[in-house]
Amino acid sequence: MDITLALGGGGAKGNSHIGVIRRLEKEGFRIRSVAGTSFGGLVAILYAAGLSADEIEEVFTSTDQGSLYVRDSNDGPSLLGLSGARKLLDTILGEKTFDDLKIPCAVTAVDAKTGNEVTISKGQLKDAVLATIALPGIFPPLQMDDWELVDGGILNPVPVSLARMLSPDLPIVAVVLNDSLEAPLRTYTIPVPAMLPKQITDRIYRTHVAQAFDIFMRAVDLSSRAVAHYRLEVDAPDVIIRPDVHHLDLLDKVVVKDVAMLGEMAVEAVLPQLRKATSWPSRMNKILFGGKR
Repeated sequence: MDITLALGGGGAKGNSHIGVIRRLEKEGFRIRSVAGTSFGGLVAILYAAGLSADEIEEVFTSTDQGSLYVRDSNDGPSLLGLSGARKLLDTILGEKTFDDLKIPCAVTAVDAKTGNEVTISKGQLKDAVLATIALPGIFPPLQMDDWELVDGGILNPVPVSLARMLSPDLPIVAVVLNDSLEAPLRTYTIPVPAMLPKQITDRIYRTHVAQAFDIFMRAVDLSSRAVAHYRLEVDAPDVIIRPDVHHLDLLDKVVVKDVAMLGEMAVEAVLPQLRKATSWPSRMNKILFGGKR
C-alpha cells in the first residue's frame, strides 16, 4: 500500500507527525515520498534521510527544547534565534544534501522579497530546514541565493501540491495541524527565558510588546487556518489526518512521546479511508482520471 505524505506546519504540534508515520508503517503503508512545511518539513527531511519514527522521537525527546531558540551573531532580525536548532541540525544532518535522501522529499518556503512560494528540493538539508521553519518576525529568515526565505506555511500550510509533484500516481495523505475556521482564536504569551523569576515574567507579559505579540500570533493563526482550508479544497488530498493537537501552541514545550501518540490515534480514526484510498479500484481511478473523485 504505497502512499505519499504531505506534512503540515504547526510548531510543537508537529511532534504528532512522528506518531502518524509510526502508525502508518505499522499498518503496512509504505511511504514512497514525503513533502513538508515548517515543522512538517523538518520531520519530512529527517524521515527521508533515513531516520525511523522512533529515532526522530528520540532526537526530539533528548533535545532541550528551550535551547533551540537562542540567538547568536548569525541570526537576522527576529524575536527569537535559531542557534540551538542550527547546532542540532549540524549534528544530525551535517553536510548532507537532497541527493543523500533515501526517498524523494521537498519542502516549501516563501521568498520574503517577491512573495513567491519556493520549493526546496536540492542543496543542503539543514538549510532547507532553517528556511521552512523561519516563522516571520519570530525566527530569522534564511538567505539562499537571491532569496530571503521564510516559513512556507504562509502560502502552503499543508504541501499537498508538493507531494503530488513528487509522486503523481500515488494516494496523497495530508496531515493537517491547523485548527478549523470555526474554532475560537486563543491567546499567545511571548516566550521568555525559563530561568527568570515569576515576578519578572508576569511583568513582561503585561508589556505592550507582549500584547502586540499576542495580537500578531492570533493574526498568523487565523491566516494560516484560512490558507490551509482553501488550499485543501483546491489541492484535494486523498485522505486527511487531523491529530487532536489544538490545545498546543506553536512554541510550547511538550512531552514528545505524548504528542506523537496523538498522531497515532489520528491514524486509527481514518484507517478505513486509508485502506480505501490505496485499494486497486481507487488507484486505477487516480491513474485514469487524474485523481478526480
